[in-house]
Amino acid sequence: MRQAGGKRTGSQAGARRTGGDAAAGKNQDLVRQFAWAVASINVHLQEIRYFWAKILGISGPQWMILMALADLDQGEGVSVKVVSKMLHVDPSFVTTQSKLLEKKGFMRRRTSEDDARVVRMSLTDKTYKHIASLASQQEALNDFIFAEFGDRELAELTAKLASLNNRLEKASLKVAMDI
Repeated sequence: MRQAGGKRTGSQAGARRTGGDAAAGKNQDLVRQFAWAVASINVHLQEIRYFWAKILGISGPQWMILMALADLDQGEGVSVKVVSKMLHVDPSFVTTQSKLLEKKGFMRRRTSEDDARVVRMSLTDKTYKHIASLASQQEALNDFIFAEFGDRELAELTAKLASLNNRLEKASLKVAMDI
């Protein structure tokens, strides 16, 4: 209801924030603010990725492929499927970009000995050297970005974000099934 003068009553404002479902218990304004903050963080992370990529003369998505390989490779190479799943992109995109990265000498691609349909990718020594040369700059940047977080706080935040990511993945599937 509106009071005289067009102001909302407290119960109306609360209904708007909770989407009319008091049982939900979540302030929808805070949820929207959180979503915008995450979107903004993503934009800033993308800008930083493009900066690092530019140093090597590659694209931001190519940089992400290299970083995925650096994190995932245990010495046997990593399949296109695993990298595409980590980056949430189509495997054909990783295949196309990895061929370009191979031509530039940043990675090796080889057919799996177990399954000829599987391509395993790994970084070249040249790439490891490039990454190592940027390590001190990246560490300083990370120290600046996460200055207000202790190790425990950062671990807790990371765990909560991983949980949220899992729920968002399920929500995405739910929305897709409902449409």
